[in-house]
Amino acid sequence: MMPTPSFNRSLWAFHFNSGSCNGCEIEIVAAITPRYDPERFGIKLVGSPRHADVLVVTGPVVKKMKDRLIRVYNQIPDPKLVMCVGTCGISGGVFHTSYNLDGPVDEVIPVDVYVPGCPPRPEAIIHGVVAAWAKLERLEGGSA
Repeated sequence: MMPTPSFNRSLWAFHFNSGSCNGCEIEIVAAITPRYDPERFGIKLVGSPRHADVLVVTGPVVKKMKDRLIRVYNQIPDPKLVMCVGTCGISGGVFHTSYNLDGPVDEVIPVDVYVPGCPPRPEAIIHGVVAAWAKLERLEGGSA
């Protein structure tokens, strides 16, 4: 499932770990390997939020990362989308009762796409990125 051809550029994503166990990171790395090769569709991880279209967030928001997450979110140019990957980022997961949490990601920044799972499979992560791509295309006026 790819967005319509009217979206005529690549989709760049920036990954931010807000306090996860690294299970989702392992699956994100698996999703960008040659087995899935998302770069053939123009999907690429970038090293700076200033170059990103989509912010990919993993993990619940721990107190020390809240300000950093907001700062990174504000550095992404408009229109921007946020994709929350994993159960911990969506609901707090196994960490939901921890004293050190400020809550799930959507209590700190707006989230556009949710990818559930603990950890989610690489296919689900790629599907989430494609869903974000389609939303971004609508935001930019590419289709109705």
